[in-house]
Amino acid sequence: MTFTRRAVVALSLVCAAPLVLAQAWPSKPVRVVVPFPAGGGTDTIAREVANKVTNGTKWVFVMDNKPGSGGNIGIDAAAKAPADGYSIVIGQTSNLAINPTLYNKLPYDPVKDLTPIVALGSSPLAIVVAAGSPYKTIADVVAAAKAKPGSINFATSGNGTVAHLATEMFQKEAGIKLTHIPYKGAAQGLTDVIGGNVQLYVSSIPTLIGHIKSGKIRALAVTSATRVDDLPQAPTIAESGYKGFEAVTWFGLLGPANLPRDIVAALNTETNKALKAEDLKKKLGDQGVDIMGGSAESFGKLIREDIAKWGKVVKESGAKVD
Repeated sequence: MTFTRRAVVALSLVCAAPLVLAQAWPSKPVRVVVPFPAGGGTDTIAREVANKVTNGTKWVFVMDNKPGSGGNIGIDAAAKAPADGYSIVIGQTSNLAINPTLYNKLPYDPVKDLTPIVALGSSPLAIVVAAGSPYKTIADVVAAAKAKPGSINFATSGNGTVAHLATEMFQKEAGIKLTHIPYKGAAQGLTDVIGGNVQLYVSSIPTLIGHIKSGKIRALAVTSATRVDDLPQAPTIAESGYKGFEAVTWFGLLGPANLPRDIVAALNTETNKALKAEDLKKKLGDQGVDIMGGSAESFGKLIREDIAKWGKVVKESGAKVD
């Protein structure tokens, strides 16, 4: 072999090395940060999607629940992780689109510090009460709140969540004042409304639907534009007398900034395949989740657009967290 041929072969091997390394990913389990406690809607969606991707690829995912500060703690941990594809996070409307305006000082920038991978799905919220609650309709709540402003409390999974701001929007529409009780996640608030410690609970349908179907809680209304197929008995807030009212939350996967494009592409491709599977679509659909999917670029566009949309709602509501 001549010197020239040896040089060409050597150069070709060097150039191929990054591709070989990229193809080896993942060579170990991938951590999925869930910025809320286990048992909530976000956690459920993350586990269902990860399990389906694992079935198709044999990739191993490990859930890492990091609740607190409206999801900020978990998102920040993922944003500061190495951009090597072994730490990703499931974010949602609250911690990606609302918190940038709600918090005076956020430890991360959802646009600059994170890499969008794929949108997973969206879900409306439901306003629920305990099975034995005297409130049978939204009209009952409004009447009671007008009679004694501030006497009725409502719980959510944290300040600045879609549930919190959607309820602030509703209070403005209805001309009432409720008292907000924020929790660090969905599970404890759900336990407390079932036990009668709080009067109303507002959360995404995946968190609530099992308990609604079991009869432990009752849905007074949903925040989507149309009724939810699996909760046909629950009217929309718009149907309840507040025309045009709509608020939904979405969920998606992201990694740290500068996540390699080939890893983003691999995760996006395999997750989209999983989302198209009929069994996963049914599982998530039964929990009130509408499948999204799509490109990483379209997910990034959604985040930027919703930062502007929800930022306006935050400013109009006067909500602020130090």
